Amino acid sequence: MSSTFLSSPPSILQFTEKATTISTLRQSHAYMLKTGLIHDPFSASKLISSAASSPHTLSYAHSIFTHLQNPNSYSYNSLIRAYANTHTPETSLTLFFHMLFDDDVEPDKYTFTFVLKACSVARSVSVGEQVHGHVIKVGVEDDVFVCNTLIHMYAKSGCFEVARKVLDEMPERDVISWNAVLSAYVDVGMMEFARRVFDEMPERNVESGNFMISGYVNDGLVGEARCVFDGMDVKDVVSWNGIITGYARDGQFDEVFWLFEDMQKVGMVPDDYTLVNVLSCCARVGGLSQGEWIYSYINRNKISVGGFLATALVDMYAKCGCIEKALEIFSKTSNKDISTWNSMITGFALHGYGGRAVETFYELVTDGFKPNEVTFVSVLSACSRSGLLDEGYKMFELMVHTYDIKPTISHYGCMVDLLGRFGLLDEAEKLAKQVPFEESQVVWESLLGACRNHNDVNMAERVTKKLLELDPRDSAGYVQLSNVHASKGRFDDAVELRRKMRAQGVYKDPGCSMIEVDGVVHEFLAGEGMIL
Repeated sequence: MSSTFLSSPPSILQFTEKATTISTLRQSHAYMLKTGLIHDPFSASKLISSAASSPHTLSYAHSIFTHLQNPNSYSYNSLIRAYANTHTPETSLTLFFHMLFDDDVEPDKYTFTFVLKACSVARSVSVGEQVHGHVIKVGVEDDVFVCNTLIHMYAKSGCFEVARKVLDEMPERDVISWNAVLSAYVDVGMMEFARRVFDEMPERNVESGNFMISGYVNDGLVGEARCVFDGMDVKDVVSWNGIITGYARDGQFDEVFWLFEDMQKVGMVPDDYTLVNVLSCCARVGGLSQGEWIYSYINRNKISVGGFLATALVDMYAKCGCIEKALEIFSKTSNKDISTWNSMITGFALHGYGGRAVETFYELVTDGFKPNEVTFVSVLSACSRSGLLDEGYKMFELMVHTYDIKPTISHYGCMVDLLGRFGLLDEAEKLAKQVPFEESQVVWESLLGACRNHNDVNMAERVTKKLLELDPRDSAGYVQLSNVHASKGRFDDAVELRRKMRAQGVYKDPGCSMIEVDGVVHEFLAGEGMIL
């Protein structure tokens, strides 16, 4: 027996409460079995509580529980609470029913809060209604914590009227009670109802505002989200992340950078989610100076770089043209995840290093990672950009037959582009026909570009017909086929096609470019005048 143990019960209970591994839990369990403490309900409940505190030792806690002759309500509650937060919340309900038939224990208000949480996770409103009946029978229907979990359970199950009835009948309600209804409306996208509740709330906290920001952002209503954000007396990092996410999704990257600066001014410390979001914006607009400033901030504050943060840095540097810097960060990252590997492969693809991308793919596999859909999009794109036909075939075969990944539109697009580069138009057309009709437009556009490059007018006409079936107002088919006619000297056909475009009101979309000057990102559309 470990020398950590002392013979007195207080010492073993202190050891048990601090036990976090299966090894220390087994030592404590063995000591209790040897000394007979396991038959003491209080001591046994402490052991079960410690074991149930981690999902890795929950099954061990349940095993101990099943061998107890006289479990108390604390032991029941520990397990019910633990299972309510797992992917098997039904086990909580089973334990609760066993508890009801156990003559030696009675459920208390804590039992009901945990069971109702399980009903909410399991989306089992019918069981929740039965539990509600027991709440009334036991006489804890006025307890604020029980009522809050009832509101949450009913609201999450879509029973908004019942949830509101519980709220209205509470003798005492707090901001958590209101937030339970508010968050449920937000979760299902009913923002008009959420706004009514928000405006009606006699008191709000930071979570109330965060719920509203999240809901508006998910609906693409960034202006409304900003109004809530600006009206909050107290903001936390979740508030800032929510509004930054909204502007990032809306393509308003200048606002993202300004908000990030404002965070620094008010002393709000960004977390990894903030940094990833801003770095992603830098990557999208080529904002290298902003990205480097953030990397300096990370280094100054000794923030650990790994996982999503490492991925965002690699992605930012690669897309801003600094592939060597991206590789440096990638190589220094010890705790890479699959996203980090994918980002490095994509970086090599963007810079035309197809061979390095393929090598990195095999390093990924050697390190024990399983490639996913994004991995194969990245490596197939690298093969396509670098003209690695054999490697592209091999990667596609690996994806389908070794890793059992069903090709998506992106995978098909890479392969059609690769085949088109080598003039294998018949094979490319055969592959394009395998893509579901409603998703295939980009693949046919890629094939049409290959037809133009190889001056295959007959196939170009077939592909254009297919594109116009998909979208009669898409300009790509008209423009590409017109260019094919012009390259073959068929100028009358090219002019006629352009005339048809104008007659049907179809116009070529203008090109768009972004450039960073002195840390500010500017966007230009083709045809815009420049003021000097």
